[in-house]
Amino acid sequence: MQRMNIIKKLVNSGVVSVVRADSPEKALKIVEAVVAGGIKAIELTYSVPKANDVIADLVAQYAGTDVVVGAGTVLDPTSARLAIVAGAQFIVSPSFDKEVAKICNLYQIPYIPGVLTPREAGEALRYGSEIIKLFPGDITGAAMIKDLKGPFPYINMMPSGGVGASNIEDWFKAGAVAVSAGGGVTGPASKNDYNSVTENAKKFMDAFYKVKFKN
Repeated sequence: MQRMNIIKKLVNSGVVSVVRADSPEKALKIVEAVVAGGIKAIELTYSVPKANDVIADLVAQYAGTDVVVGAGTVLDPTSARLAIVAGAQFIVSPSFDKEVAKICNLYQIPYIPGVLTPREAGEALRYGSEIIKLFPGDITGAAMIKDLKGPFPYINMMPSGGVGASNIEDWFKAGAVAVSAGGGVTGPASKNDYNSVTENAKKFMDAFYKVKFKN
């Protein structure tokens, strides 16, 4: 039940914000700016220093809200378990790893691996991934989702890379259940411009809601 509730939150959020930062303090500020703009799904990458501590702080801060916090750039099962113990509600990887999948299945935590080929997509499905990341999306384009839905009609895909507020509709029309965005949302944080991060988040959510309510 926990796993399905998290998946429902991810799909309802529509947009997952990928947060990278060179310090825990900056990561927390970025997340606050993103959430202020309406994005409710946060992927805190493992490249953030003391990522597990940041995840624990975020989970505590947003407990009882619709905000869902996951760990990204997870490359091995040990990191996956540490992130889950810290409170991560979903795990994202740039590529599929069956040992990470097993750990996530054991703890009933959604595992969202990156795939680029039908073979990778099929393997991820066999190991129980309910949502699969199409990565890098800027190379494949939205048509890749339509193509994969031919042999895998029940696949749920989340593109990452090349997603902007201006093309969200294309991705959802192709069959995406959510989209992932990094610098397109959080880029201004590199200059400590958190107000612009919030504005970017609002633009992404406005674009998502237009698609959602159009359908």
